[in-house]
Amino acid sequence: MTGPSFKDATILANHILIRIQRLILLLLLMTFTAGRASADDAVSRSAVKVFATKRSPDLSKPWTKQAPQEVSGSGVILDGQQIITNSHVIAYADQIYVQPYQSTEKISCKVIFQAPGVDLALLKPDDDSIFSQYPGLTLADYLPEIKSTINVYGYPVGGKELSVTEGIVSRIEYGKLFYDTSGLIIQIDAALNAGNSGGAAVSNGKMVGIVCSKLVTAENIGYLIPAEEISIFLKDCADGRYDGQYALRGVEMQTTENDALRKRLGIAKETTGIMISNVTNRDPNFNLKPFDLITHIGSNVIDNEGNVRIKENLRLSAGYLIPRTARDGKVEMTVVRKGKAQKINVPLSIESQNLIRFKGFRYPRYFIYGPLVFCEVPYIEMKQLYSQENALLFLAATGSPIVRRMNDTIAFEGEELVGVFSPMFSNRITKGYNTKATGLGIVSHVNDVPVKNMTHLVELLRDNKEQFVVFQFANSQSERVVFDRQEIEAATEEILSENGIRNQYSDDLKDLWKKDLVKKQ
Repeated sequence: MTGPSFKDATILANHILIRIQRLILLLLLMTFTAGRASADDAVSRSAVKVFATKRSPDLSKPWTKQAPQEVSGSGVILDGQQIITNSHVIAYADQIYVQPYQSTEKISCKVIFQAPGVDLALLKPDDDSIFSQYPGLTLADYLPEIKSTINVYGYPVGGKELSVTEGIVSRIEYGKLFYDTSGLIIQIDAALNAGNSGGAAVSNGKMVGIVCSKLVTAENIGYLIPAEEISIFLKDCADGRYDGQYALRGVEMQTTENDALRKRLGIAKETTGIMISNVTNRDPNFNLKPFDLITHIGSNVIDNEGNVRIKENLRLSAGYLIPRTARDGKVEMTVVRKGKAQKINVPLSIESQNLIRFKGFRYPRYFIYGPLVFCEVPYIEMKQLYSQENALLFLAATGSPIVRRMNDTIAFEGEELVGVFSPMFSNRITKGYNTKATGLGIVSHVNDVPVKNMTHLVELLRDNKEQFVVFQFANSQSERVVFDRQEIEAATEEILSENGIRNQYSDDLKDLWKKDLVKKQ
């Protein structure tokens, strides 16, 4: 009997080799899968669900708050024992809890820092043991590439458990975010819903951003605040206070494509940049002027659309560089002025100089005087007005400063609009007046003295010794409202008592009203 042939031995060896290769591949796959599962599990364990009980302001009754509203969102445990979520998730919340992954426990938290403009907030749990039980995510130190895949972890409505969705990065831009603040934004095509806000967006085990919003008019278009903005926020908070980002304020710009305009500027064909068309900045040291062409921020070249190249496949608005290159409240720019290039250090500011500006998530200042309730005008965006068509039409028809001066810079330091957002209280002293007409009115004068702001209004009423008090409103067709001073002050106590109102003024105006108050006969 003969043994196996050389051919048979070769076949057998090949079979054994193939099995060994398959075994190796299987082991590698199992190792990779285990590593991926371990990484995915670590990311999941960093996710928290955020619960908040909100009491939003009520402009029609500023001495009280709207009914409590229960909301939920998502959050992330970060390296360094920090919990981050969106600012809008916890705005006006008096109770906040976080629930860790796969836990039934809800841990009470406090807001320690928030940046509404970039929609970020840091939470501090009352029980720090959460950080020893659950891992923190590491922030990526890079922007994701266009077309790269991202996984979003969060707690959207429709279920109680953690949801993980996948999307593709479709766009990265620098522009207006929230409350007249600019920043980076990443657009993705992942399926996002209410409750996803504050959830982590992860790539290769690192957090590349945090969900902030979705486009409600389209399917599967969401937006992330990138890790770069989060890092800037965290560094700002590291000294125990959040200051905010520097920005170039009080200027309007335009492109320089027109040939006649370029001749007027005295610039060569190869010179690129963005031109200052108008300056409203109130800083006396502000040194940009109309017709200045900004060609560089630092050493970075600005193109004719006002953009800078960040990397090979990414251009961003030049505003991106300003907070990142600012030094001591200034930024170095190269400008062409009257045909000559020069380097200048341009003053920046953190606070907005707009008349109608965001002042943080705080309840409005108010003052009740007789049947009138005065209140500072809150931050309003045009898109909010457009969504309330009847209110917009009314304000436009009456020439309200809310519409006329929506985008104005303050005319003087401390300027603000003071309005009456509710009808007059019912009282005998309102006889003959259209008590509803004052609603949405802006107070322009008290006894012929222009009203500068809420503080000034209270001072004018406190110090008034005249027999009468006369209110004028900036809205067209508004009545002059005249009251006997003694009668309106007596009516104030009656109105407060009849309507169950505890305080005539917001807390910050109490001392002002009482200070040196003249006893009037």
